Amino acid sequence: MSYVIPAPVPATVEVAGGTARFPVHRIYCVGRNYAAHAREMGMDPEREPPFFFSKPADAIVANGAAVPYPPRTGNLHHEIELVVAIGAGGRDIPLANALAHVFGYAVGNDLTRRDLQFAAREKGQPWDVSKGFDHSAPITAIRRASEVGHLERGRIWLEVNGERRQQADLAEMIWNVPEIIVELSTLFELVPGDLIFTGTPAGVGPVQRGDSLVGGIDGLETLRTTVV
Repeated sequence: MSYVIPAPVPATVEVAGGTARFPVHRIYCVGRNYAAHAREMGMDPEREPPFFFSKPADAIVANGAAVPYPPRTGNLHHEIELVVAIGAGGRDIPLANALAHVFGYAVGNDLTRRDLQFAAREKGQPWDVSKGFDHSAPITAIRRASEVGHLERGRIWLEVNGERRQQADLAEMIWNVPEIIVELSTLFELVPGDLIFTGTPAGVGPVQRGDSLVGGIDGLETLRTTVV
């Protein structure tokens, strides 16, 4: 097949323990999925149906790579998250079968231009420019669910320049992984290659050029990012 312009290089994520990579189709993100984080954002943490936003697949940043400070913001925030890699697609997935669609898990950082997000929220506008910018999705290698099991609990944390900013337990998520998959599959047909960022705990805050971000989840690799 020929193209009138050069075809973009597909976005991929490393898979732990091998050389084959995980091709990224779409990146879905869950908003306000920890009660304490909802409160720090000034929102009511009532258990309403989850809501979603997206990042482009090419927002992926490999573990250990530098992230350039994005333009048009003076308030870039970190948001450490569990990432679910979808290995089998489907629509209207039953709750009992949801975890069968999971290939594996990774640690991600939903970088956010918070000032642009708040400005959009006040005007009732979409979040795209605050969430879906270039280099906004650092991620570790994916660990296969067949190796680590399905993560229902475990420590999730992030440090900036050695200072602990975020710490919680995955069990504190308002909507767990199977419930997220079920709800998302009623809105979109999930396909192999989809990634789901499952929400961040409390403690989000600003980062500056030169900052070192280190975060992790029990049983997964440690995510290391430098802002440049």
